[in-house]
Amino acid sequence: MADEKLAKLKEAVGGLAQISEIEKSGFLSLVARYLSFGIDLTASALDRAGKLNYSGDEELIEWAKIHTPTDEVVVPYDTLESPPEDIEATKKLLDKLAVLKLNGGLGTTMGCTGPKSVIEVRNGFTFLDLIVIQIESLNKKYGSNVPLLLMNSFNTHEDTLKIVEKYANSSIEIHTFNQSQYPRVVADEFLPWPSNGKTDKDGWYPPGHGDIFPSLMNSGKLDLLLSQGKEYVFIANSDNLGAIVDMKILNHLIHKQNEYCMEVTPKTLADVKGGTLISYEGRVQVNEFKSIEKFKIFNTNNLWVNLKAIKRLVEADALKMEIIPNPKEVDGVKVLQLETAAGAAIRFFDHAIGMNVPRSRFLPVKATSDLQLVQSDLYTLVDGFVTRNSARTNPSNPSIELGPEFKKVGCFLGRFKSIPSIVELESLKVSGDVWFGSGIVLKGKVTITAKPGVKLEIPDGAVIENKDINGPEDL
Repeated sequence: MADEKLAKLKEAVGGLAQISEIEKSGFLSLVARYLSFGIDLTASALDRAGKLNYSGDEELIEWAKIHTPTDEVVVPYDTLESPPEDIEATKKLLDKLAVLKLNGGLGTTMGCTGPKSVIEVRNGFTFLDLIVIQIESLNKKYGSNVPLLLMNSFNTHEDTLKIVEKYANSSIEIHTFNQSQYPRVVADEFLPWPSNGKTDKDGWYPPGHGDIFPSLMNSGKLDLLLSQGKEYVFIANSDNLGAIVDMKILNHLIHKQNEYCMEVTPKTLADVKGGTLISYEGRVQVNEFKSIEKFKIFNTNNLWVNLKAIKRLVEADALKMEIIPNPKEVDGVKVLQLETAAGAAIRFFDHAIGMNVPRSRFLPVKATSDLQLVQSDLYTLVDGFVTRNSARTNPSNPSIELGPEFKKVGCFLGRFKSIPSIVELESLKVSGDVWFGSGIVLKGKVTITAKPGVKLEIPDGAVIENKDINGPEDL
């Protein structure tokens, strides 16, 4: 049954002119691994399958064999040696590095069109502006040549090519390449949607950031970096403002010859998502365990990887990461997309480690509530680096929950004359038609709720501390 389905799928994929032979081969290999689990291929079963991950060449994990990693496997950041201080030695280290940002995501969840990396974060600068400024200031300071690579998806490719033109006069080398484009599979027929009448972009999907390793190789960028004497690539999400080049980490990896390093950070109650690192039968690997008590760290998706090791493993077709089935319904059609994650590759690299880093290295902007944090007085911006205000004594950031009226960036910005001071805020919950004046200070636990159909305006200069506000009378 599975062989028959795969043969039909293979025939249909062969006729797709929009993608390369390499992409076809990668897609079919992923599907063949997925089918090897003997999965029920009915649409309802595929819905259930979305809750499971499949690996292909490993047994089910035995709980008794799981160990919390030691400090040798997950190295505490504060035990790292200081990097060399003289400029020439630092330049030598930096000349072995390339920075790669995952730039395949759209800003649609925040109400923006185009790549998410062009959303303005602070002082008129976008994510991409800040990334370019950071690398420029590093290269200028040390006379180094750290290049920037952007891995786009077919969704962001064209826009990104136009956007990077504005950096034509910058002193950094910018390379762009595309991750693979795979066809979504119609669940009922188990055939590629593009060969079934779906001709627009919705018929396709980018197969997760685990695809970064073959795509880096297939694009020719991996060989280019190796020819320039680069040894490591620092990979991070373009929306993580904390993911900056760190000399202590780079110095450690080069001296210890670790082929792969995953930055992890202590979990808080808000961090249910994000895999944790475990030691299992002598190797370090990622798992999606949710327990905060047993698993106290999680993957930030900041990864440092040795380029020669990537080449060796991709050429040997050895990166068989867990497959993440992602069933969706698009335009009323149930489709399946199979994905992999870059973090899951950790178990294939030699001397792979985790690095338990400060929380400051994980500052993602996934929603307008995150944007409020980074645009407030809680942070300052210097040379493209977003730095936390030392006046805040609480190591955790305030929790901010904004209602649907604030979901889109345009609406969010329109509702604040200026972003309130939140240095002493613990939590903020806003719901309903609420508008903020300028110079507002929020402290402690604050809840602001506009009654249905009523516009609630918070006046200029208001100082609100530990209050529930349901109308002007509570101010």
